Amino acid sequence: MPWGAAALGMLVGFLIGLTGMGGGAMMTPLLLWTGWAAPTVAVGTDLVWNALTKTVGAAVHYRHKNVNLKLVWRLATGSIPGALLGLYLLSLLKKSAGVQYVDRLIVHLLGGTLIVVAVAIIFRPFVQRLLPTMTAPSASEENLKGWLVPILGFVVGVVVSFTSVGSGSLIVTTLLLVFPGEKLNRLVGSDVFHAVFLVGVAAVGHWRLGDVNVPLVTELLLGSIPGVSLGSLIASRIPEGTLRPAVATLLFVTGLKLI
Repeated sequence: MPWGAAALGMLVGFLIGLTGMGGGAMMTPLLLWTGWAAPTVAVGTDLVWNALTKTVGAAVHYRHKNVNLKLVWRLATGSIPGALLGLYLLSLLKKSAGVQYVDRLIVHLLGGTLIVVAVAIIFRPFVQRLLPTMTAPSASEENLKGWLVPILGFVVGVVVSFTSVGSGSLIVTTLLLVFPGEKLNRLVGSDVFHAVFLVGVAAVGHWRLGDVNVPLVTELLLGSIPGVSLGSLIASRIPEGTLRPAVATLLFVTGLKLI
């Protein structure tokens, strides 16, 4: 399995570098399909791998001043409690209903989340074109005072704890609807920076629950690091308009099969 896991990490890392999409939506289903991890362990392993990967991306975005720290803070005030609640519910379910019930629940939740992510990926370009940007609200301190952003963070925090999916496409697409006047690179950078904290908290929680395969994480990283680099290098040579719908279709079909 070591070389197979490294190859899988390279494939997912390559797609991340190529399309800019988060790896959670791809890695967890692939770990289930290969049979290398049960659903709970697949989620925990993916979260640890994802947290380490996103830390590198967050550093790059911060260095290029693509991070709105006030937006990150407002998201985190909802997402961290949401992640903790999700982890608490998971631990209760494992004790009361058993691991097999939790595994089945995670598979169904993962399937539904993948379908939502696929729809979000497809419609994000349309949202960008349809929403005006000249007079539209941006993610300024004044516009961040309401509870909409923390509520979004809370919902995604719960979903991430259960499925490892949602910290990327769901947040960016929703933020585009709420703050169409904000630059896309600032929304993406803020989302990646925020995801380090959200995914990190969820990863630590799954670690404490015993849901992380450490050797598998290491093997995935051996492939994903060069994979991300390679995908980023050739991203400009492949039409994004072709890649995103293709990946979205794959996620949608996978989601339907898991439900």
